[in-house]
This record gives sequence, C-alpha cells and structure tokens, in this order.
Amino acid sequence: MPQGYRIMEREGQHPPTMKRMTRDGGHQPGRRGRSSRALEVLFDDEAIVAVNKPAGLASVPVKGSDAPSALYMLTAQLKRQRAFVVHRIDRYTSGILLFAKTEGDRDTLVRQFLAHKPVRQYLAVIRGSLAVKEGTLVQYFRKEGMHQRLSDERDSNAARAELRYSVERSLKGASLVRVTLVTGLQNQIRVQFSAIGHPVIGDRKYHPAEASERRIARVALHASHLEFQHPRTRASISIDSEPPSDFQSLVQSLSRGRR
Repeated sequence: MPQGYRIMEREGQHPPTMKRMTRDGGHQPGRRGRSSRALEVLFDDEAIVAVNKPAGLASVPVKGSDAPSALYMLTAQLKRQRAFVVHRIDRYTSGILLFAKTEGDRDTLVRQFLAHKPVRQYLAVIRGSLAVKEGTLVQYFRKEGMHQRLSDERDSNAARAELRYSVERSLKGASLVRVTLVTGLQNQIRVQFSAIGHPVIGDRKYHPAEASERRIARVALHASHLEFQHPRTRASISIDSEPPSDFQSLVQSLSRGRR
C-alpha cells in the first residue's frame, strides 16, 4: 500500500472518495476555502497560496499564446502581491496547484519537490480492471518533443518514473484509482497507465482511441491531495480538493452501468 495512503489511514485523515476534506493539523492559521469568480483558493497565508485549477486552464502562460493561465489569473486576483510557480499540473488535469508569494518561499518549496518530499495524490479513471488492486509502477521515459516515450534504464537520456496506486472503486469497464506520485515527470500518470494497457479515460494524447469518449471532454485526472512542509513555519500542510462535476458525472455513469 502507498506510504502516503497508509499514513492518512492510520491518522484517520484519508479523505473518502468523492468527498472534500481540508485540514491544517492545528499548526497553520491560513485561510481556506475562499472562492472568487476567477479561481477557487484552497489555502492562503503570507507565504503561499493554493488554488483549485479547472481543467483546460494552463498552469503558466504558453509561449506564443495569449490564452489565460492560472498564474496570470492568480496574479490578477492578488493585485499587489506577486505569485511564483512552485510546480505544475497538466492543462487538461484539474486540481490543486501551489504558488509562493516570495522568491525565497518559492525556492524552499521547489527544493522539497525536487527531493520528492511532498505527498502528491491524484484520482484517475482508467480503462479496465487491474488484477493487482494496490501496487507500484516503475518505467523509464525519454522526452521527445511534447511527448514522453517509453525507454529503459540503459538509456542515458531516460528518466525513471515511479508511482503507487490503489483501486478506490471498480466500475463498468473501468476503475477509479488513487495515485501517489513518487517521481513527478510530465504526463507521468497518463504514460504509465497507458503503457500497461489501462489508459486514463479521455487521454487522446497517449491513447488516440479515447477520442471517441463522450462522457468527459478531457483527461479523467484530478490532483486531489497535496501535503508539504510550510516554507516558514515547517508545519505540515495538507490540502484536499473534491473532483469537479465532469469527473464525478463520469464516475456516476460508470457506476450505474455496473452490476
């Protein structure tokens, strides 16, 4: 069972599937749950701000495009306060995105991410039923253009990709899985599950057959949980985000069709 999953279960903090829970462990007085017309703010204090990024919105500005990004929209919301990118999630993935308010706080948090210390969990709806309900996937990727290609450990240009998963719910021809990233490569979850024959539903990039999917118009992937150390107080901060309506509708549709 994934380490982050065990810890939360032991402490009674594992959020039930499709529910939203938010906690700060009694250490951090940050404001939570604030909403706006632009981005929902999940956590906000003098050093950091976490937002709930909707699917279809890029994390940062895309070169050569004037489309809005989460960074641009958050900067506009903060007005006189700057925002610094800590990590990114895919454009068509929804969920938790973390920013810092100073360069020093950003650098401290980035070091945590580079060392793979934060607990990063996603909910994904994948095709088929996994024979092993809890497990670890390890593969090697080589980036070619905008795609990650499978390689092997002998490839000097390949990077190691590792994740842990547990099946949350069996669905009709699909599975709802909770994924804990051990490494954090671009498109990692999508590539790794596609490689074992269980693509993420709606992932046209790595599984073109998903273009025929009509129940959801994007990748069925949601960044649901983030746990990290506050850059100033060193307190453990844990943030959770409920999947959006399109994700929940997909799960409900696949649940109704299952005996």
